[in-house]
Amino acid sequence: MMRHGQTLFNVRRKIQGACDSPLTEIGRQQAEIAGDFLKDIAFDHFYSSSAERACDTLEIVTQNKQPYTRLKGLKEMNFGAFEGESEDLNPENEKKSTFFLAYGGESREQVEKRLVATCREIMRQEDHHTVLAVSHSGACLYFLGAWQDPTPELEKGFPNCMILKYEYETEDESFRLLEIYRPVD
Repeated sequence: MMRHGQTLFNVRRKIQGACDSPLTEIGRQQAEIAGDFLKDIAFDHFYSSSAERACDTLEIVTQNKQPYTRLKGLKEMNFGAFEGESEDLNPENEKKSTFFLAYGGESREQVEKRLVATCREIMRQEDHHTVLAVSHSGACLYFLGAWQDPTPELEKGFPNCMILKYEYETEDESFRLLEIYRPVD
């Protein structure tokens, strides 16, 4: 699983989940660096959140040479009325779990459940052994939180184009984090 490259809203410190903004030049460079890191891995399938920033990142990573599937299940948390607003309006982490529900958004638990269901569905398919899925910071964090305490990794940072390598266990349909590659900060 991989986070998309830097976007205009990342730079402007705007909340973006369901809304979208384009990759910056730095975001495009980050995707190129990640693509170089991943180039020797024989992926059998590629997936992306349906958000343009994630699709553009994946297209740069694969140099537009691989078909991929866009999935809404890989999208970022919906922040409701807070979409496009200043990051300064984000509540503290302990309040963030259900805060956005009252404003037409999603809860952390809803996002985690959606990501887990989507990734399990991907891995249940035939010939899906080495898969790359491009998603978002919060979505990646909440997915990680389904399998382990994400705090130590969160403290190291969740930069754009970070890559989380998981192993999928077919018996219990669980994911185990093997390593995280942070190509750029």
